[in-house]
Amino acid sequence: MNRSEQLTKLKETSEWDVIIIGGGANGLGTALDSASRGYKTILVEAVDFAKGTSSRSTKLVHGGVRYLEQGNISLVMEALKERGLMVKNAKHLVQNQTFVIPNYNWWGGYFYTIGLTIYDMLAGKLSLGKSKYISRKKTIELLPTIEQNGLVNGVIYQDGQFDDSRLAINLAQTAIENGACVLNYTKVVNLLKDSQNQITGVQVKNQETQELFDLKGKAIINATGVFINSIMKLNDTVYKKYIVPSQGIHLVFDKSFLPTDHALMIPKTSDGRVLFAVPWHNKIVVGTTDTLIKSHSLEPIALEKEIDFVLETAQRFLAKKPTRADVLSVFAGLRPLAAPEEEGKSTKEVSRSHKIIVSETGLITITGGKWTTYRKIAEDIIDKAITVRHLPKKECKTKGVSIHGNIKTSTADRENHLYIYGTDIPKILELQRQEPELKQKLHPSYDYTMAEVVWAIRYEMARTIDDVLSRRVRLLFLDARAAIAVSGKVAQLLSKELGRDEAWKENQITQFKKLANGFILTEFQIK
Repeated sequence: MNRSEQLTKLKETSEWDVIIIGGGANGLGTALDSASRGYKTILVEAVDFAKGTSSRSTKLVHGGVRYLEQGNISLVMEALKERGLMVKNAKHLVQNQTFVIPNYNWWGGYFYTIGLTIYDMLAGKLSLGKSKYISRKKTIELLPTIEQNGLVNGVIYQDGQFDDSRLAINLAQTAIENGACVLNYTKVVNLLKDSQNQITGVQVKNQETQELFDLKGKAIINATGVFINSIMKLNDTVYKKYIVPSQGIHLVFDKSFLPTDHALMIPKTSDGRVLFAVPWHNKIVVGTTDTLIKSHSLEPIALEKEIDFVLETAQRFLAKKPTRADVLSVFAGLRPLAAPEEEGKSTKEVSRSHKIIVSETGLITITGGKWTTYRKIAEDIIDKAITVRHLPKKECKTKGVSIHGNIKTSTADRENHLYIYGTDIPKILELQRQEPELKQKLHPSYDYTMAEVVWAIRYEMARTIDDVLSRRVRLLFLDARAAIAVSGKVAQLLSKELGRDEAWKENQITQFKKLANGFILTEFQIK
């Protein structure tokens, strides 16, 4: 996964079968699906892979308990099937996670046990384990810091948990291994059309050199998530809103607030939303919110009302009450929900299902969807491209494609923080052996080493401090202040590996500190 090699491939290819715009879950999944079928495939991403929504999820691989309650059985069944395939194809990143629902009324235990038993049944042979009713005593044993006052009983169920941006990087690697050309920092600036107004390709700009390239292709796929509308403006003569962005935020706390391997799930909060507290990389991620917003950006900022909602809900259910001062990192993500037919629907009513739109120009656009169903979405997109863009018919293969890093054993050794690299672990250790200075810890409080930074630059296409500390090594999402503290070290390695000058290095540090301050609550920001 080397950017200069991929650029050479771009320059040497006169025409592509499939051109994908957007390097998030849907785009990367589509690149893998297309390449594994044997189509000549290129994916271009304007910034970095999973920079937007796809690195900012609740870190769950799930069928969607809430969708079951809404009666959306088909979406739940599809997601549960895909959950099983993700566990099989990316064992190093996806794990079985036990969730506990604490109940503060007598009927909750029975109600959720029945509902979750149906959830298990819908998963069939891909079920991760049986749901069951548990006593008050057992609930406290599994969740030692749960609020005990008024607690009646609990229910446990199994779902999946994963590292989202690490999976995105591994998908990019797998797509390349299957013959795809995959590039970050390559922005689509124009759509190419023929005299009949049919799309024939895209014009892209290499963001690092400002060089322009015209790419010709048979099928052009718009998988830009919340930025779909900006590509549609290049495509349509009449403007229409195709997606409505919904913001979800997460607060990250020290493990002491929930010192267990079990996750907490609150199915009914004060405003009817679901709240999770999930163990992740030795921290606790608490979220999420669901707020329709008018505008979108690459760095969405958590609203004060969202922060207050998550904090107040966490304080209500945890005996050790987290405060603003305890927040190690706050991150916000935007869901690209398919725009409803009628205006004014609440976020809970807007469909989570994906929708494929074929424009009059022949552009294929994907809206909606979620990480769990990325593989099925990709299959549907390429099947649609075969039909409408007359590609030679080839069957989907991704049900059996092992993702880069996938391990043979049933589970990864999660005591070793390198587990996220799967089969690449020996190569990182070899890097430390060859260059002993890379054994040095990135930060005294964390196990990450300088070798992981070099690995990200050499073999995972990281180009900036943000790429390294947000999406390769997840430090910014776990502890924003620690990420700022090590930004100089990372900039030094980047400038050395990429051959950049001192001015570039200083500019990188300034930019990253500004960005990272958005992950720290206002009154605690680093000046």
